[in-house]
Amino acid sequence: MSTFLLLFLVFFPFLAAYFVYPLRRRGREYRNLYIRIIPGVELLAAVMLLLFSPGTAEMPQVCGLGLRFEAGSLHTMLALLSAFLWLMTALPCKEYFADREGVNRYYCSWLMTLGALMGVFLAADLFTLFVFFEIMSFASYVWVAQNENPSALRAGQTYLAVAVFGGMMLLVGLLMLYHLLGTLMIQRLPGLVTALRGEQYGELFTAGMFCLVGFGAKAGMYPLHIWLPKAHPVAPAPASALLSGILTKSGIFGILVTSRYLFFSSADWNKVILVLGTITMVLGSVLALFSINLKRALACSSMSQIGFILVGVAMQGFLGAENALAAWGTVLHMLNHGLIKLVLFVSAGVVYMGTHSLDLNEIRGWGRNKPMLKAVFLIGAAAIAGVPGTSGYISKTLLHESIVEYIHKLEHLGASVTGFRAVEWLFLISGGLTAAYMTKLFVAVFIEGRAGKQKFGVREYMAPATQIAVGLTAFLMLAFGLAPWVSMQIIAEKSSVFLRAGEYHGMFRYFSWTNLQGALISLAIGTAVYLLVVRTVFCRRTADGIAYLDLWPEKLDLENLVYRPAVRGLAFAGALCARVAAGIGDFLVLSGEKLLYLRAPGVFVPKRNENFGVYARKPKRFLIGETFAFDLTLAGVGLIGALTYILFK
Repeated sequence: MSTFLLLFLVFFPFLAAYFVYPLRRRGREYRNLYIRIIPGVELLAAVMLLLFSPGTAEMPQVCGLGLRFEAGSLHTMLALLSAFLWLMTALPCKEYFADREGVNRYYCSWLMTLGALMGVFLAADLFTLFVFFEIMSFASYVWVAQNENPSALRAGQTYLAVAVFGGMMLLVGLLMLYHLLGTLMIQRLPGLVTALRGEQYGELFTAGMFCLVGFGAKAGMYPLHIWLPKAHPVAPAPASALLSGILTKSGIFGILVTSRYLFFSSADWNKVILVLGTITMVLGSVLALFSINLKRALACSSMSQIGFILVGVAMQGFLGAENALAAWGTVLHMLNHGLIKLVLFVSAGVVYMGTHSLDLNEIRGWGRNKPMLKAVFLIGAAAIAGVPGTSGYISKTLLHESIVEYIHKLEHLGASVTGFRAVEWLFLISGGLTAAYMTKLFVAVFIEGRAGKQKFGVREYMAPATQIAVGLTAFLMLAFGLAPWVSMQIIAEKSSVFLRAGEYHGMFRYFSWTNLQGALISLAIGTAVYLLVVRTVFCRRTADGIAYLDLWPEKLDLENLVYRPAVRGLAFAGALCARVAAGIGDFLVLSGEKLLYLRAPGVFVPKRNENFGVYARKPKRFLIGETFAFDLTLAGVGLIGALTYILFK
């Protein structure tokens, strides 16, 4: 039964995607009902998989090496989370896309991305993970470019560029691993790694770094985070909830596999993860604090929370066999972040539908008389800030405790703890910045005086289906946070088996004064930052009320500052090489003409500049002039043809 369920979870959404267009021809209501039923069926199948776990499924010879899937532990938990988030984001789609174009295209890619993500989370080997990882990246590109305006197309370009670059790096890393170890089966990797010696371990580390770049690009890890702050503001709100809440976890899942199965006890590897995680954590919170765009702030917040998770990944390695709390915190923060961002991004979508803006100065005060929206947004804000009584407090407390635990271990050994003390304080400060920017967003939308140019209605501002989605998810965050022993701890214990976590003896006291202190320190820092920085530096009082200032320098945009100039530099170098090669060829051709055709010169004509695409734009042709949807359709046909050739070669 588990074999059937594994294959069903992966391939059923792909099959379902092909019926979106025919159903739309029969009527919009049929299609809208359909896209709610499919994730519901997926969720039911995931629940059944939980009952029948563990299990495996294999498709030999497919794509050459075969595809293999596995259920149990973290595999099943992430499949359940994915199906739940897809169902919850399906509920508000009817109202959100009521008057929009290209909805069939969005739903088609939406279902294909679900199947690809299931393939990633249920993969039993790194090759299967890579295949579905790439399908997921290209299918989800449609979400970013969905609106087809200049901002969306540019953000889609960035997203696709990072995805392609990350995919190529990941492919190189996996080829090196396969050459070195002879297999990519996840469960077999630890035994093979222990047999490596000398230079082989150096090759393994190099392969691991390639994989880290590939997975980190999708996770939003610094310095490959550049797509996150640009993709979320332009993507539809339901898509932003999934991009932030679960698609980034596909990258985290890959980093977890690499860290726990290839570099379990490598101090060098764990230092790299810790440094990158800390930078991601702090930088994301700083960017969110500066932002005056609601969805951009939430996107930068996602980057920061990914940093928290990466710190947990590193602490698992440092603690070794005593890493139970670090593993629990990592798993639970992945779960919590998905639930939190569902509530916050769907709420942002409600705000956008009511105001047609995301600028804090234009949406200011819109939610003052909307108690349901105010309540769920407050719960999400409190959870991501780690307020006691919410699920976010539980996972952040476990992560913080893992850092403290390792500091005590170093002190017992007489080693220096300066570096990890710094990490602990950066952890607490980032938590404080989280509380500060979430307070800024909540006060701006729900407390401040209303912006003068807005029309503020009360009736039917949030559809009943949307209320169910955000209300149920907010309830789960409170239930998990108030009773962690009978909910979150059970999930953590079962899911962390995949992470090769050690056992924790005794009962962890989540609400002891020692553990509450960390959350209270962060909240105190957040209060101080909000009152002393946000209200005094980032705000200015005007005749119309409070104006939020955009103080982040545009020249510090890493994409425009580093990446695009680097790409242009490579293009120039390639063009120069092409021109030199062409010049040599032209010289030889002309010399031959002088020698061979003395009475008939001009037989050979050297190439002109317009023959080189790097020097001049080629004239537009018929296909290029078509719509973006038509271009995507052609790309899809080409992709299907390529995959068919690979499958049946």
